[in-house]
Amino acid sequence: MNDEQLSRRLSYLLRHAPQKAGLTLEPGGWAPLAPVLAHLNVTRAQVERVVATNNKQRFTLNGERIRANQGHSVEVDLRLPLTVPPARLYHGTHPGVLAAIQHEGLRPMQRHHVHLSSDPETARQVGARRGTPVILTVQSGAMYDAGHSFYRSDNGVWLTEAVPPEFLNFP
Repeated sequence: MNDEQLSRRLSYLLRHAPQKAGLTLEPGGWAPLAPVLAHLNVTRAQVERVVATNNKQRFTLNGERIRANQGHSVEVDLRLPLTVPPARLYHGTHPGVLAAIQHEGLRPMQRHHVHLSSDPETARQVGARRGTPVILTVQSGAMYDAGHSFYRSDNGVWLTEAVPPEFLNFP
């Protein structure tokens, strides 16, 4: 299995289907490493390489435990502290969903949080996964002032429960 395949399988297991390996995610989203290695039939060195070289820093390895930094569809408390966001954050998407976003805002869909980027370029990369990207500016400072909660994952992704349309700037 190559590194990209391992990264995808780790993401699926740690974010969406820990039960497939008989895992229950611990507080903070942590899973013991040994059963993950056994289930995926890989070595610690392979996992260490994927954790270290993943361009999105999707995982954290801490001793004998591993976790996905965000993007979970299973119930998990990542134990991230509430954090004051910068005045603006960004979200990359594609043109096909703009009408729905203008009406409903950004929703987490099957995940627990909406993912936001600190800079437009990162948001552009995220949005480009589904074609031509559209970059939305989120008035995160105003959202925070209005009582919305923000968290920042270990890899710098900003998380919030939803972004109402009145806090979005459209291109």
